[in-house]
Amino acid sequence: MVTLPRPLSDWITAKGWDLHAHQIDMLAAAQAPATLLIAPTGGGKTLAGFLPSLCEITENPKAGLHTLYISPLKALTADIRRNLRNPIEGAGLPIRVEDRTGDTSYTQRRRQRADPPHILLTTPESLALLLSYEDSSRIFASLQRVIVDEIHALAESKRGDQLTLLLARLQSLAPNLRRVGLSATVEDPPALARFLAPETTILTADPGPEPDISMLETTAAPPWSGGGGRYAIPEILNEIKAHRTTLIFHNTRAQAELFFHDLWLQNEDALPIGIHHGSLAREQREKVEAAMVAGALRAVVCTGSLDLGIDWGDVDLVVQVGAPKNVKRLVQRIGRANHRYNAPSKAVLVPANRFEVVECTAALDAVRARDLDGEPRGPGPRDVLCQHILLTACAGPFDDRTLFAEVKTAGPYHSLSRAAFDETLDFVATGGYALRAYDKWQRLKQTNGLWHLRDPRAAAVIRQNLGTIIDTETLKVRLKGRFGGTPLGEVEEGFAATLTPGDTFLIGGEVVRYEGLNELTVEVTRQPGRDPKVAVFNGTKFATSTLLTHRILNIFQQDLWPNLPTHTAQWLSLQREVSRLPDNESLLLESFPHDGREHLVIYGFAGRNAQQTLGLLVTKTMEEQGLSPLGFVATDYATLIWGLDPVLDAAPLFDLARLRDRLDGWLAGNALMKRTFRPVAIISGLIERSHQGRRKSGRQATFSSDILYDTLRKYDPDHLLLKITREEAMRGLIDFSRIEEMLSRSHEGIKLKRLSRITPLAAPLFLEPGRIPVLGQGREKLAAEAAQKLMQEAGLV
Repeated sequence: MVTLPRPLSDWITAKGWDLHAHQIDMLAAAQAPATLLIAPTGGGKTLAGFLPSLCEITENPKAGLHTLYISPLKALTADIRRNLRNPIEGAGLPIRVEDRTGDTSYTQRRRQRADPPHILLTTPESLALLLSYEDSSRIFASLQRVIVDEIHALAESKRGDQLTLLLARLQSLAPNLRRVGLSATVEDPPALARFLAPETTILTADPGPEPDISMLETTAAPPWSGGGGRYAIPEILNEIKAHRTTLIFHNTRAQAELFFHDLWLQNEDALPIGIHHGSLAREQREKVEAAMVAGALRAVVCTGSLDLGIDWGDVDLVVQVGAPKNVKRLVQRIGRANHRYNAPSKAVLVPANRFEVVECTAALDAVRARDLDGEPRGPGPRDVLCQHILLTACAGPFDDRTLFAEVKTAGPYHSLSRAAFDETLDFVATGGYALRAYDKWQRLKQTNGLWHLRDPRAAAVIRQNLGTIIDTETLKVRLKGRFGGTPLGEVEEGFAATLTPGDTFLIGGEVVRYEGLNELTVEVTRQPGRDPKVAVFNGTKFATSTLLTHRILNIFQQDLWPNLPTHTAQWLSLQREVSRLPDNESLLLESFPHDGREHLVIYGFAGRNAQQTLGLLVTKTMEEQGLSPLGFVATDYATLIWGLDPVLDAAPLFDLARLRDRLDGWLAGNALMKRTFRPVAIISGLIERSHQGRRKSGRQATFSSDILYDTLRKYDPDHLLLKITREEAMRGLIDFSRIEEMLSRSHEGIKLKRLSRITPLAAPLFLEPGRIPVLGQGREKLAAEAAQKLMQEAGLV
């Protein structure tokens, strides 16, 4: 066991602190090849990860890089650097700590390569860049430990797949390297341990006190459909007044903007409230962060940009507006409140509509039961492997057998076959069959058994394009001014294309007027008091997790619902009277006439992406059967299809083999595949995001990828990137595995209920088509009257 050096021990004693049991356990496990520490937010897990390093460096403070800390967020590295200064400076330890991210100056980055600090704090992207240099073996030769913070957040994306390959590379450069993973929210510890390293010791801390979580009681009932939670603003303002600092989380950036705008209009006490999300300008985000740390804000409306472990000020309440869709995400967000080990976190949930009341109840039950969700990630994607091969070639010649063996040690790639690796290497080297004739994609060649860059000058361009984060097609938004104006953030190109001078929209919580497009910048002026359009932000559209849908279906099967609000319990009770409620053992369908059309509702509870895919495939089968479908709409819970003829026999619509065949046919010529192909082409290195320092616009990249996609489909349909694109579409935008899971759990088959009129559970789905923010009192009144009439027909009023 590593023991604390005297200066550090004395400093901890002088502070009146005692090490937590899990921090002592980490010292005991200091020599283990890999350790995963699972500890609650505020439990000092980051310090626990660093303690062995502080001890080892203090005892032997020789020059060179000893510990590498990897974080998902640039802001988190800066926060950790500030926090590490306390014990290092307080105890007078001879340790140099620096961070290296995209914000680090060129001069500092060069100095770090020549003279690395003892502890370097970085991100996966900056680590990839470091490993691409010819001197990477010298930089990392002395490396002893690597600490991966918030490892669960990285494991859920391609950034995590890339990180495992980078760790495998580090292990080759520093064979005695020890790995540490830190996380507060882990649904499957053994799986995450395998992700970190082949053999990993798992340490679990005392989870601490139960969180104080509840559903916010509101005077107004939630609306029947839609999102935003604006009906609850009076009660949320009361909560803000009763607490020091409140974080108000939303699932999308657009919802956060709308909510902030309405919250500010009702903020009669002029409470200082900010907004924070990833589409805002960095200057605006940093201003809000500084105000939070200083305790100058009473509330911040935010998205996932504040999910992770940064200790922002004195937060004592979290409000989750809209169903969290994922229990792990909810636990992570709850942990932002009372960021202390011995204090319960406090949070309230605000369902955005009537369906979400049940989902929020299911999420609360899951949190109390410490039941976390997580979908299996599947094998490591090969577009990331393509980039890793290019990165390796930048650092110097390599032997393909050695690299293959190294790649196989990375968790997501342990089952990679030699044939699949060779196919990937061939693409990286030549571009594949259809592109071999073009010098542009002839990137590697083999000499004396070693692979190397065909043109060493290509390394600079490859380095400019490293990373798995794909920029959305956005344009900068600035206030019009003589010197470029104040940056406000960015909006999607597609949204900007719909604007004409004089149009107004929301960004950063304020209404701005579109004045014109200056090169790739949207120029605006402030225009308060006007009804705005809503900017389109490409934030992640979450789908309700499998665990939550199972819990929702279990709630439906209760005899009574004492834990649900009266209005929701009555709604479900009436549904049970006139039809039935969905369950985990069968697939419920309802068929009924309404407003001169025939309707079919599929209560699949498979998540939004899968329910949309189901709509596409089922309507295609209906067309073949002459049932004349006219359209459909999908939510996380159900798909509503309308057409001219009733569905009386549903079994042929859900034959899994037929669904898969129709999916293949539909995918072949669908624009969705082009959308999926673009990021695959960028990550794999087929398309450059930057060239000689100049960033391509989203339209340029899309145009290039569309041409390449059509070329490969025509001349090389078995091309590696087309295979990867299909795999990505299947598990991402299409989520076909959720459809397979839906059918496999329906042991009792399909239950088709033929009814004479619309049912209570189906009624909210009719409010989904074209559901966009309704602006102006007249349109709001018309929408409310339409909703009232619909609910009367369903027997709900």
